[in-house]
Amino acid sequence: MKNSRQRNGEVEAFEKEEAEAEVAHENGRVSEVVLGLDGGTTSTVCVCIPFLPFSDHDLADPPPVLARAVAGCSNHNSVGETASKNTLERVMAETLCKSGSTWSAVRAVCLGVSGVNHPRDQERILKWLRDIFPSHVKLYVHNDALAALASGTMGKLHGCVLIAGTGCISYGFSKDGREARAAGAGPVLGDWGSGYGIAAQALTAVVKAHDGRGQQTMLTDSILKALGLSSPDELIGWTYADPSWARIAALVPEVVSCAEAGDQIANKILVEAVQELAVCVKAVAQRLGLCGEDGNGSFPVVMVGGVLEANKSWDIGKEVINCIRKQYPEAYPIRPKVEPAVGAALLALNFFLKESERHHNS
Repeated sequence: MKNSRQRNGEVEAFEKEEAEAEVAHENGRVSEVVLGLDGGTTSTVCVCIPFLPFSDHDLADPPPVLARAVAGCSNHNSVGETASKNTLERVMAETLCKSGSTWSAVRAVCLGVSGVNHPRDQERILKWLRDIFPSHVKLYVHNDALAALASGTMGKLHGCVLIAGTGCISYGFSKDGREARAAGAGPVLGDWGSGYGIAAQALTAVVKAHDGRGQQTMLTDSILKALGLSSPDELIGWTYADPSWARIAALVPEVVSCAEAGDQIANKILVEAVQELAVCVKAVAQRLGLCGEDGNGSFPVVMVGGVLEANKSWDIGKEVINCIRKQYPEAYPIRPKVEPAVGAALLALNFFLKESERHHNS
C-alpha cells in the first residue's frame, strides 16, 4: 500500500497477508475485483465481488460475494477523520485478504458513507483512497443512502430510496444523472418521520398526559412496562441518562401496538410520521421529475429501515406508499434485494461502465 501506517501487530499482519496475496496475484491465481462499502454510524461493511466485462453482462443475480468484512463506525462526523480513515482502510484490507486479492487487483471502489453530505466530504475521502490504491483504480464516494438505493435496484441509478430507521432520509437519482435528497439532517433539524421522531413524540405524549397538558393514552402503560418504570416521572431520568437516538427509537413498536389497539394519540403520531416520510419522497421526485413531464411515469421507491417493515394492521411502509401514490400513482415500492455494501459494489460496476462508454464515444 502506498501510504504510511501506524506500526502495530495487527497492521503488520495485514501487510504480511497482502504480501502473500501479491505473490498469488503474480502467479495468476487472483482475478480482478470490485469493492463496495456501506459505512454507517454503527458499523462499516465491505464486500468484494468479481470484476467481469460489461459486454458479457453475465454477473449473477445476486452477484457472488468473494469476501466480506465488518468494522466499526466510519462516519467522520462521529469518530473524527483519523479514526474514520483507519476504519475504512482496515476493513478494505481485511476483505481483500479474505478474498486472496490485492490492492492492485481492484478495478473500482464505491463507498457509501454516512456523513458524506457535501463535495468537501467526498473529496476528503477520495484523497484518502488515492493514497491507498494504484492510480488505475476508479474511486467513487457517495452518501450511504445511494448504496441503499442500489441495494434495491441492483446498481441501476433511477428512482428514490426512503430510509426510515433510527433516522430518516430520502435520496433520488434521475436517468440523466441528477440527484437530490430530503431530510437526513437528524432529529434536531426535523427528521420527524424517523424512529427517533416517532418515539420522542410518544414520550412527550406520556409526559403531557401525566401533568395534565394532554389527554390520557395507552402509551403510558405500554412504554412504562417496556422500560420497567413505575411512573411517568421516571421517564425524565431515563431519557436524559443516555439520550442516544437508537435507544429512544427502540420504542417505536410500543407506539405501533398502541395504535393497533385503537389509541388515538399513538395513531395520530404514526399518521403524521407517514405524512412526513411521504413528503420526503415526493420532494425528491418533484425536484428530479421522476414521473416525467406528464406526471404519469413510474419510478421505484426502495424501502429500507425498521420503521418501514410490515406490522400487523398498522403498516407504516404501506401507508407511506399509499400517501405517495395520491400524487404519483405510478410509484412502486421495492425491498432491498442485496445488502447495501453489495449495492455499493454494483454501483462501482455501473459507474465504471458509464465512464467507459463516455471514453469510447468521445
